[in-house]
Amino acid sequence: MRVVVLMGGRSSEREISLKTGKAVSEALRRLGHEVFELDLTPDLACKLLEIKPDKVFIALHGPYGEDGRVQGLLDILGIPYTGSGVLGSALAMDKDITKRLLVSEGLPTPEWVCVRKGEEVKSWDKFPAVVKPADQGSSVGLEVVNTKEDLDKALKELYKLTDKVLVEEFVEGRDMTVGILKDEPLPPIEIIPKKGIYDYESKYTKGASEYVFVEETPLVEVLQNLALRVHRLLGLKDMSRVDFRVTEEGKPMILEVNTIPGMTELSLLPMACNKLGISFEEMLSIILS
Repeated sequence: MRVVVLMGGRSSEREISLKTGKAVSEALRRLGHEVFELDLTPDLACKLLEIKPDKVFIALHGPYGEDGRVQGLLDILGIPYTGSGVLGSALAMDKDITKRLLVSEGLPTPEWVCVRKGEEVKSWDKFPAVVKPADQGSSVGLEVVNTKEDLDKALKELYKLTDKVLVEEFVEGRDMTVGILKDEPLPPIEIIPKKGIYDYESKYTKGASEYVFVEETPLVEVLQNLALRVHRLLGLKDMSRVDFRVTEEGKPMILEVNTIPGMTELSLLPMACNKLGISFEEMLSIILS
């Protein structure tokens, strides 16, 4: 199969995307595919028409790659690709819209307000609070604030990165995540960051977090069922990863959804697949199928 691996891009997650793309490309070559690595350049459409791939493996993260825009281009060109389509990608990328849909279906998620550039948060009084961009992944810009002054300061910094910010209730508890592969939920993983919060540094610094498979059977079933409901609610395809905070009372709260989970040496989707005996190469073959 002729496969274009689309990687890099223009977002703040560019370096992570390059790592994901390289890992995917090397594995696909080991599987015998003819692989072309492309970045998100202005002449991308011309290059794709020249290569005429059988499929594009989208390894982009964040805006322009995970939000439906590249998917729309590929639809126009008539080129099949991995992952979710335009609508599912766009919905999942916007954390505010995702949470509105979750609430509409009675799915649990922490309280929040969405603030746009130039606005102030007037009615928020729940501290500590989590502040993060509404349209970025990889925990880029995520911060926990304890006062209104800290919140205002964090907003000013985040407005340099995005026009839309989420202010969310901080939930005491455990970080967990569930991957979905072809409509099948994978074993849940608990994430234990060594410095207390699972931010960008904790995600991508080797040894900064510990990963443990969840063994409590009732909780495993609840997390998997919720993740699959979210995956289907947003109309996602091929793969996704749903992140949770599980309260001290054992109640899962849905935080966000990733439509193109990372596939680096520290990535959680391959880790969960491996738990089921699915190798990295087998996982990629399933996604391509």
